[in-house]
Amino acid sequence: MNNNTEVSAPFAQPEQLYAAVDLGSNSFHMVIVRVVAGSVHIIGKVKQKVRLAAGLDENMVLDQLSLERGWKCLETFAERLQDIPLSNIKIVGTATLRLAANADVFIKKAETILKHKLNVIDGEEEARQIYLGVAYTSANQGNSLVIDIGGASTEVIVGNDMTPIHLVSMNMGCVTFKERFFADGNISEGNFEDAIKQAKFLLEPVANDFINFDWQQCLGASGTPQAITEILVTQGISDSIRIDYLHNLKQQCIDCVTIDLLQIDGLTESRRAIFPSGLAILIALFEQLNIQEMQISGGALREGLIYGMLDNMQQIDRRLQTLEQCIERFHIDPEHAYRVKGIALSLFKQVQNKMVLGKVDCEAMLMASAMLHETGLHIEYKLHHQHGAYILSHLPLVGYTQQQCAGIKTLVQSHRQEIKLDLFDSFHPEVRKALLVLVRVLRLSCLLSIRRKDNLLADFTLITEGEKWTLTFPEGWLKSHPLIDAELANEKWQQHKVGWTLQCF
Repeated sequence: MNNNTEVSAPFAQPEQLYAAVDLGSNSFHMVIVRVVAGSVHIIGKVKQKVRLAAGLDENMVLDQLSLERGWKCLETFAERLQDIPLSNIKIVGTATLRLAANADVFIKKAETILKHKLNVIDGEEEARQIYLGVAYTSANQGNSLVIDIGGASTEVIVGNDMTPIHLVSMNMGCVTFKERFFADGNISEGNFEDAIKQAKFLLEPVANDFINFDWQQCLGASGTPQAITEILVTQGISDSIRIDYLHNLKQQCIDCVTIDLLQIDGLTESRRAIFPSGLAILIALFEQLNIQEMQISGGALREGLIYGMLDNMQQIDRRLQTLEQCIERFHIDPEHAYRVKGIALSLFKQVQNKMVLGKVDCEAMLMASAMLHETGLHIEYKLHHQHGAYILSHLPLVGYTQQQCAGIKTLVQSHRQEIKLDLFDSFHPEVRKALLVLVRVLRLSCLLSIRRKDNLLADFTLITEGEKWTLTFPEGWLKSHPLIDAELANEKWQQHKVGWTLQCF
């Protein structure tokens, strides 16, 4: 046997790898992706709390300790970047490196360590890249307001689909506000009010520009919004960020008296020191821009840098791509997925005219849950609804907000067998109401397509009167289809047990 024989393996070729490095004022981030057949897969993420902005003195000079922290972090990044073509790497610095008088000292050594050029981008370019990162990973619904609270700057952008329309970058961030308003480590009503007042003062000249844009959704990118969402999820609240939650968290911070004693269920240790200052800025944004609720986006600056290198990704329907990738990955029957989706949408159109479902994007969650309801089948049949829910709770669904992902997972878990209303209790009342309508639609859609054939189902009508739903078929059709008749009879019983009425004729 020739021991020198080379064996080729189907591993990723170097030109398929891309990397983006974001040297932020609070954290340094690196994300590495592999592109396969037009699909982007994250294969590596590194985040280190450097708190570069904390090293700025009154003359805007970075102290030696902060410089050393930054360089040490970049040494770990540099080794991983060696495996990626230089043309597929983007490295940017943001607010602190814009502000620092001795930024050139940091940049010169950083470029030596990384063996790559470091570009310090201005505030508008940072805002534009943040918007693109959000837009690529979170499907837009009309005009969207995007907010990113960084360590030394806050970016506010309004845009539509892939196009940012109006944007600003302001010199306020969770690290710089901590040094200014919470430097002694004390947390008080006075500290919070001073921080909120200053943030509102900085927002005042631009607030009307954003309020006048009639945006349909607000998306928060990483940082403080992400930390608050993690707190809500840990505390069993599957909801958007709302102003009453922010004021409640503010009071919890004040009750802890000092940053050293700050303990909130769901707040990570790495976020603790800068949480009050970031929260103060977010409260000011909510109040000054009349924000009712905020969802968490799937991306931010580094994702914008990555997708900016992939021009062919701009016209892709992110949600559809996500669903089709899941169908292939989990061996879901694609014809049946689209069949159930079609029936579900047909039923929903007959329902939605009779019900007020608020601003919840019902069709997005219904389509996804209909197409992915068999995700768990490749594990086993008996409990495949539970297996599917488990998989979806750990799967990033690009194009969907965190709340939508939670809704899709819960719908899949509830599409068959016993209805458990307590699964919906963690959602906001408006969202819960919509999901309870969607789960009835989804269950009927799966049941009516049980024979897995097209053109089998006769025309039907669905009439709703509150909790009473009536499904009507042509005369004699149910009698001639005993399987579906029996399944509908069982579904009547399941819905009756939770106080709903289903009639079928």
